[in-house]
Amino acid sequence: MTGLGPEAWDAVRLSLQVSLVATMASLPLGILVAWALARKSFPGRQVLNAAVHLPLILPPVVTGYLLLVAFGRQGPLGAMLYETFGITLAFRWTGAALAAGIMAFPLMVRAIRLAFEAVDPRLESAAGTLGASKLQVFTTVTLPLVAPGVIAGSILAFAKAMGEFGATITFVSNIPGETQTIPSAIYAFLQVPGGENAALTLVAISVGIALAALALSEWVGARVATRIRGA
Repeated sequence: MTGLGPEAWDAVRLSLQVSLVATMASLPLGILVAWALARKSFPGRQVLNAAVHLPLILPPVVTGYLLLVAFGRQGPLGAMLYETFGITLAFRWTGAALAAGIMAFPLMVRAIRLAFEAVDPRLESAAGTLGASKLQVFTTVTLPLVAPGVIAGSILAFAKAMGEFGATITFVSNIPGETQTIPSAIYAFLQVPGGENAALTLVAISVGIALAALALSEWVGARVATRIRGA
């Protein structure tokens, strides 16, 4: 631990920041998409399902390159964001969060979708017959029942975002203090003589964070399940 310099600790801080922002920003959309895929039949449903899972199939470098083309300063979306709001994503930590969120999104959606599919629709119908609106049924019946799946999906997304490398380094490069996350820092340390110890320490930190996140998800999931059964 003591062998790490400020740049390495910046990578740890930035990884936590990027992963948390990527997870929280994509969670509302992940719940919506998972609900639509689990409960609705509409034209283009299979196209949406394929688009959601595409980052799992494509090489991460390809995803990063597509992000660079689309969200770079000269790209169609990147130019619009810069000219309208003054926002630049390429080679910024916000771009790293975008790349990590996109790569983690399929895992989040899949976990939440399975939770929606496991809910008995008769419970929702019963709430509807008692006078609850569709929004009330969704917020007071459906969401509490799928809460363990939402937690599991969020933890999976967070862990995936923590380990994202290919798309991130292609889209935002490896700039210390700005876009260098733990995987990028490990890669950088392994390219210089004598950097193995620092790389190994970062690996240990990464494993520790992942285990802590897993333990937290199990604890929160158990608390939520207990509360649901008690209700």
